Amino acid sequence: MASIAARALRLAIKEALARAGPDTVDRLALQYLAQLGRILVYLLAFAFYAHLIPPLRALGTALLTSLGVASVVVGLAAQSALGNLISGISLVLYRPFEVDDRVQVAVPGGLETGVVERLTLGYTVLRTDDKRRIVVPNSVMATQVTINLQNRDAEAPLALRIGVARGSDLALVRRILLELAAAAHPDVTQVLDCPVTQLGSGAVVLTLRARCPNAGAAERAEFKLYEEIKRRLEEAGVEIAFPYGEVVLRRT
Repeated sequence: MASIAARALRLAIKEALARAGPDTVDRLALQYLAQLGRILVYLLAFAFYAHLIPPLRALGTALLTSLGVASVVVGLAAQSALGNLISGISLVLYRPFEVDDRVQVAVPGGLETGVVERLTLGYTVLRTDDKRRIVVPNSVMATQVTINLQNRDAEAPLALRIGVARGSDLALVRRILLELAAAAHPDVTQVLDCPVTQLGSGAVVLTLRARCPNAGAAERAEFKLYEEIKRRLEEAGVEIAFPYGEVVLRRT
């Protein structure tokens, strides 16, 4: 019975997540509460059977008599697990991130950036761009400084510095950069301008400035535009200059 109830709860949550859109349901809270609900189902089932079966009722009475010692032993043994459980609840309540948010965390190997895949009772699972899984204890996620790159409240700026040879047709270069940025939707929401920002000994540097919905979109647009800009400038016969050389004009 308990197994059937737990399975029904899991299927109901899965169906709710499949039908509801990301903006209409809190996927992080649902996934976490579903796991808590399954544990409660098994605990309630055990308590129910213990009440019905006399031997189990006697066992429960015996366990209560040694509850003081057992609680100390269990508390020491499960200190880390309980800490992760409570930290998971705080992550659900305070919501520093949500499922599918792109976050940056500190791990023993250095800084890592990944997408929040799921929040379990003990761990937060991140998926990196190269398909690795980073498993971080909830207690660590709740206490360390986590950078949420999925900013939904403010647009992220995008600035690409492109150096071309001093004899290049700047009007042609500027037109190519602006056209490519305008075609990069939905990663680019607004194209601002493309002024000359530096003069080097062998290069003129233009900076393509735009806005994106969030930091993740800005990163995708940056990678995409660099590749397309290189291809289009080479097709137009424009020499890309790098390094820029000595700068003789700076922005104020």
